[in-house]
Amino acid sequence: MSDTSKGIRLVALLEASKGLLVLLAGFGVLGLMHSGAQLRVEELVRHFHLNPGSRFPRIFIDVVTKANDHTLWLLACGALAYATLRLLEAVGLWRERAWAKWLGAVSGAIYIPAELYELLGGVSWPKLTLLFVNVVCVAYLVHAIRTHGAHSH
Repeated sequence: MSDTSKGIRLVALLEASKGLLVLLAGFGVLGLMHSGAQLRVEELVRHFHLNPGSRFPRIFIDVVTKANDHTLWLLACGALAYATLRLLEAVGLWRERAWAKWLGAVSGAIYIPAELYELLGGVSWPKLTLLFVNVVCVAYLVHAIRTHGAHSH
């Protein structure tokens, strides 16, 4: 296996991980229906020792508090669609398909402006790490397309 193949498979594993994580989150959203969603989310926030008054936990709690079953179904369906796309991309990358390299490069590049914008609100290691990993993945896929694109299936 070439170094390029190893790198592509590493990106595939990252994409599969993202897909599985979002899929689990979607099932979690479905689990909130009919079960005192606000209380369960507040318990989850406390379990992870997060401050319920800080920005991201508060957004999560507010969304769940205002959400009805229809909204939760829409969120779960959105999570399923996103996870399906990420998992299809991962399989395509694992099999070194040219379409998957293009999909990964384009879908990853779409997030870069938003990640840069987030840095304007304050620089942090998680934000920098996310941006760095995304830029490296996009650059690697673009490199793979340019150097090996004609040899892909």
